Amino acid sequence: MKIILIIGSSRPERKTEKFAKWVADGIKSMNGVELETVDLKEYDFPNFNEPISPRFNPDRKPEPKVKEYLDKLNTADAFVIATPEYNHSIPGVLKNALDYVDWQFNKKPVAIVSHGSAGGARATEHLKGIVSEIKGVAIPAGVAFTGASEYIDDNGKLNEELKAKPYGPQTALDATLNELMWYGSALAEARSKE
Repeated sequence: MKIILIIGSSRPERKTEKFAKWVADGIKSMNGVELETVDLKEYDFPNFNEPISPRFNPDRKPEPKVKEYLDKLNTADAFVIATPEYNHSIPGVLKNALDYVDWQFNKKPVAIVSHGSAGGARATEHLKGIVSEIKGVAIPAGVAFTGASEYIDDNGKLNEELKAKPYGPQTALDATLNELMWYGSALAEARSKE
């Protein structure tokens, strides 16, 4: 199963990068998984500016960088979106990147892992609605991590004391990734019958 991890922030000195490294380590530890990271910092898109909704434009010709991004997303069987919370929602760069999507998320599972005040829970709620509209399947499990910048080092390693807690963020991440695999397998089988 190929999982694409989207890093949903592009700010200088962002904390989401090391948070995403921790998530990536969790994905890499799973059997039968191929991981690719899509870092929105590498995609300098203009604000979404297509005259017709991407899903309803049979003559769509996205600009080269957007097409590269969409082609990459299309290779995924499942997604993990790592997002901070900005002003009780997701970063504008993440919303903009998702506005370009047409069918890449269609009937594929999406795990949302967030960090920030209240663990990024309000960003997660907004993101679930967006994922649904782009035809992805937001799985029920997720990670909402308060204090990620204090407990995850620059290499993506979680504080050992916190890692050992039975109901801590590592447990939440492991449960989320296991659920993503279940949904990924079930939805892949269902898509193959269409």
